[in-house]
Amino acid sequence: MDALISQVRQGQHRAIARLITRIENSATAAEQAVIALYADTGKAHVVGITGSPGSGKSTLVNALAKAFRRLGRTVSIIAVDPSSPFTGGAVLGDRVRMRDLSGDKGIFIRSMASRGKLGGLSQATSAAAKVMDAAGFDVILIETVGAGQAEVDIASTAHTTLVIEAPGMGDDIQSIKAGILEIADILVVNKADRPGASRAKRALEAMLQLGHATRVRHHGVMMSSGAPAAETAVSDWQVPVLETVSTEEVGIEELAAAIVNHRIYLKESGDWFEREKSRSRQEIEQLLQLRLMDRLRTTVPENNHDRLVAAVAAREMDPYTAAAELFDQMSSTIRESEI
Repeated sequence: MDALISQVRQGQHRAIARLITRIENSATAAEQAVIALYADTGKAHVVGITGSPGSGKSTLVNALAKAFRRLGRTVSIIAVDPSSPFTGGAVLGDRVRMRDLSGDKGIFIRSMASRGKLGGLSQATSAAAKVMDAAGFDVILIETVGAGQAEVDIASTAHTTLVIEAPGMGDDIQSIKAGILEIADILVVNKADRPGASRAKRALEAMLQLGHATRVRHHGVMMSSGAPAAETAVSDWQVPVLETVSTEEVGIEELAAAIVNHRIYLKESGDWFEREKSRSRQEIEQLLQLRLMDRLRTTVPENNHDRLVAAVAAREMDPYTAAAELFDQMSSTIRESEI
């Protein structure tokens, strides 16, 4: 592991790939890697790309990567694909759309299966992004599964979140529902050469105008530990609505410039560090939850757990009482082990 970590710091692609594979397959390896590399992170600009399936996210990521390379930036890409609920496997087909990026040593592409994780990301996505950050990449593009309105986890991982819409995909109201719109730092109407693109753009701009007076930093809302939205500071960032045709690379230079401008805004306004704090808070809480569940499994006999599950299923006990009993059993076992 030490040799691998050293090679990652040098930016060696083979070592990066091998370490991410270990992270995906082992929570212990992920912990070791993050502990070793964390001091080397915090420099990359993490850009999340989300939107419904068919909106052209992969083609847009491909075009964006080339635009950033023309700006002299090194780019790494994490493309998350959905896993089968039956076999756990995934096609990982996003790389097929990015094959023209191969051979560029300034670009690294990694496909990852969601492995049943909701919210559009894999459990290992955050750790993999840290590995790429420590390896020295300037920009990290994270393409989510493309699940739709519930796909908001990317807002807790990325500095800049792009929400991709496309005309002709159904009811315009679908694109402006709460959650998926609120996480956007930049809205993109892709496939803008199709009929209805102007109407889709106008609908998004109208919704932004309606929400401008009460718009808050979405990271503060999505990631806080319970603070009401009214207590969250108002953001001065004006969300742009841009049109692109990613297959022809139309509007891509303007999109890359908007992403760069958002990074400048985050740095100058102090929002960069605020978002880092919010992201760190959520990450710590998630790790605590995982450790709590691990402790529960190791301290409470499985038959006790199964007995309570059966009691809840038979309506002999409510789930709150069952959870309280499991917690009490775990706490009692821990106290006894400390005596």
